[in-house]
Formats: sequence, C-alpha cells, structure tokens
Amino acid sequence: MAYLRVYTREILGEEYPSALANSVHMALQVEGEEEKPLNQNYGILFPKAKICGDNTLEERGVRSPGVFRRGNTYFIVGEQVDGLGQPVRTEENRWIAWETEDFVHFRESAAEADFKEIWERISLPEELIPGIRERWIPLQAVSVSLPERVVLESPEELEKLRGTVTYSDGSVDEKPICWEKASLERLENNSYRIQGRMEAIDTGFPLTVGLADPVIFAWEGKWYFTATNDNRNDIGLYVRCADSVKGLFVEGAEEKCILDYDEARGLCQTFWAPEFHVIGGRLYLLFAVSDQNWGPQCHMMRLKEGGEIMRAEDWEDPIRVRRQDGSYLTEDGITLDMTHFEAGDKNYLVWSYRYGIGSKQDTGSMLYIAATDKESPWQLTSEPVLLSRPLFGWENQSGTINNEGPYPLLLGETIYLAFSGGAACGPAYVVGYLKAKVSDELLDASAWEKEPTAVLHLQSIEGIVGPGHNSFFYDEEGRLMIAYHAQEREKYFCRCSAYHRVHLSKSGFPLLNVAGERDLPEEMAEVSLEFELHEK
Repeated sequence: MAYLRVYTREILGEEYPSALANSVHMALQVEGEEEKPLNQNYGILFPKAKICGDNTLEERGVRSPGVFRRGNTYFIVGEQVDGLGQPVRTEENRWIAWETEDFVHFRESAAEADFKEIWERISLPEELIPGIRERWIPLQAVSVSLPERVVLESPEELEKLRGTVTYSDGSVDEKPICWEKASLERLENNSYRIQGRMEAIDTGFPLTVGLADPVIFAWEGKWYFTATNDNRNDIGLYVRCADSVKGLFVEGAEEKCILDYDEARGLCQTFWAPEFHVIGGRLYLLFAVSDQNWGPQCHMMRLKEGGEIMRAEDWEDPIRVRRQDGSYLTEDGITLDMTHFEAGDKNYLVWSYRYGIGSKQDTGSMLYIAATDKESPWQLTSEPVLLSRPLFGWENQSGTINNEGPYPLLLGETIYLAFSGGAACGPAYVVGYLKAKVSDELLDASAWEKEPTAVLHLQSIEGIVGPGHNSFFYDEEGRLMIAYHAQEREKYFCRCSAYHRVHLSKSGFPLLNVAGERDLPEEMAEVSLEFELHEK
C-alpha cells in the first residue's frame, strides 16, 4: 500500500513566503517506509493570480487542501486565499481544483464544490509509484560499474574508459575517470590493476563571485564566459577566454571588456544578461543596456567577419531590437534578457517586458516571443506574442512579479524554455520550464505548457538558495550542463555563479537537481579496474 498526503506549509519570511507556503504540497508514504515530502517539500500546485482590469496581478494561494478520487481520476481541491491568507471575494470561485491520473501531470478542473468528502490522505495503486518517485523525489546514485573485461593496446587508452553510474529511477550517466598512475600493479601475464576516481563534474558554489546571468560558450576551438558584472556596478560587458571550461575560472584567466560605458552611444548603465548566439552563421551578443535615463532595452551586436571575440574593435555597433514596422520593442516599459533559438527552419527571439515598474500599475515582467530573420535578427518578422506571465506563487512572491531570463534547451522534438521567476536578488528566486514541440506553431501561446512548479529552487541543492537566470551548454565531453547564479548570503552577500550537470531522467525529463552527493556520493567515486595489456 502507498498513501499520498496533501498539505500547506508554515510561512517563513523571505525564505518561504506566503506565495510559496500557501500552495499544495504533497508527501508520499509507501508501506514499510517513512513518509517523504515530494518536490523536496516545495509546493507543487499553485492557483493562478487574478488578472485585474488594469492588467496588474493579485496574488492567490490555497489553504485546507484535500484529495479524492473518481474512477481513475484524482482531484486535489482547496479554498482560494489572497496574498494575506484571507478567503477571496465572493465574485471569484471560492474553491479551486486540479485533476490528475498520475500525480505527475495536472490540469485545472471544472469540479468546484460538487464533491461530498475530501481527505488529507488517499491510498494509491502500486503502478503510480515509480512515476511519482521519478518526477518528485530527487534521484540518487545507487551503483557504479566499470567494463567487465578490458583489453588495451596501450596504457593511454585508459583515458577513454568511462564508468557508469546508475540512479534510483534506472537512468544512467557515464563519467570520466582520473587514474592514479602510481597505483598501477602487475598481476600475472599481461594483467594489471589500477586505482582511479570518477569525476562528478560539479563546481560547487560559489564558482565566481559577483557575476550573475552566466553564459559559457564554445567558439572556434576556445571557450568563453560572460555574465552581468555586479562587481563593476553592471557597467560594461566583460568576457573571459580559455582553452577549457575549467580554465575560464582559474586565477588569472584572460578577461577583456568588449563594450564599455559610452555616453555618446547611450551605453551608460544596466549592461545586463549578455548571451552569445550563432544566428545565420554569424556570432551575436544579445544584451540589455540603458542610456542615462534608467530603462534597460534589448540590444544585439554582431562580430565582424573574421573578428576575434576578445577584441572590442572587432564588434559592430550595438543595435536596439525593433519591431516589424521599425519601431522599438517598447516606448512605455523596459525590455531585457533576450534569447534566441532556431526550431525547424525558423528563428525566434524571446525576451522579458515590463511596464509600470515601481508603481501601482506594475504589470510584472512577462515573456514575449516573436519570429525573426537570420539575416537581420535585430528586426522582428512577426508581432510579439505574450508567452508567459507570473501567475503562480513561485514566480510571483516577495513583492517581485517576475518572468525573466529565458533560455532554450532543445532535446529531440521538445523545446524546454527555461526561465526565472521571483526576486532575482532573493533566496526564493527559481527556474521554471515552458515546454512545446518543435513541430508546434510556436507563436501560438497555447502550444506551450508551463510546468506547474519550479524545477530549480532554494531546496533543490543543499547550501544553494535563490538559483536562477540560467543558461545551458555542452562541455568538452558532450555533457549537458546548466550555468546559473544564486545567492551567497554568508560571506560575499552577492550573486555568484556556478554550473553542474543536467541529468536526463529515465523518461527523458531534464532534471536540474541531481548534483553533489546525489550525482556521485564520495564513497562511490573511488574505483578499481583490472585490464589486459597487449601492446602492438
């Protein structure tokens, strides 16, 4: 037997504000085991905020959640409350409900108050347990294996061998091994034994101090790193260059400013969120910047033919991104965090837009998408389409109404558009996903599905709070990685960057919380290999 319990949590200030606490949490208990909170005791289901007549948002939460079953469908219901925890006004539905068949995929339900009995806890059939565990309980490395019989023509071939780590859902990851050459021992005939250590590829936190919105990028045999530079008050765009990813973060790594303060060109402040993108075979840097009047706007600049990234003079002048008719993206708000992706034979831009910031008419930042042409990507070829706004509590909390930092990840036929929500400088900053199929009409907002809850949050990885504004890259080994910033709140008191591996679950879902001891426990890292050597 197995049971699932639904509940809300206690409000814990900025660490776990009301927008998070007043959501549906779930815990699973399998017979013979202790009850385990799902999603690391972080909310899973959130009511949508109310969109008011002036396009502002009113926070919504839930209290006294319950669950019941009809046939093969389960219903989770609760009473809606406002940001102060009070019941919503009578013109809105008092109750909110969700349906699910598997407790992995949810949809809002029309079932309002026609139920008779709801329970805090309900029994579940055995066949649902593996899917629930895979999606909502962090994966753990459970075993390590090496090739059973290894025949080599030279000791150097050891460097090509990989160890296999198996995780609790049955998924695997192959990891490189650092062999201790001094431990090499001859056994008999052509047989040898050697000791080694599997590499987890986890930088720890913080990797860099005072750098946010990180991007790691490979170009023409070199690696580059760029970020918002809080250490210089966000003035200027700085880039590091190295021969390896790790080389970007060693002391003395080469760093250059490729775009600096220039009042004549209106480059004065908020040099934010630079991203490298190859569009139509040409290299661009997308970023936001303001003139002397605060108000960041999306820009891009192109590397000249044959130019070098680290030479400021090899970049063309920045261009402010424009709409189809040649006008700017906005004249009444701010635009920032622009990203690019190509799906099929079409190019798209996604960015964050907000107006009324700091006033009672603050709309919160919203994600927009539009098509563009690869020959002149700074001008849209379609009207902007509202893709997402921060309706859920995990993206609308601590007084910050925020959808920003979009970055695409294309896996097979699925696009995962990662984005960030909540306070960019607070502990409850998070990463969420929007999903669509490559074959879908991507300018139709209904083609995109938002995950119900954050996929990287303050409880995802021990010791890291406020993770967000991420990017993805593949390292030298072809491993998919996530770079992000988080809050260092004890020593540096600022945003700092790190990266770690993205793990694909057994069903192919990109998990962002398999790091540290969950990725490779210390006791599993040490390995021993026996092999035969038959040199030519």
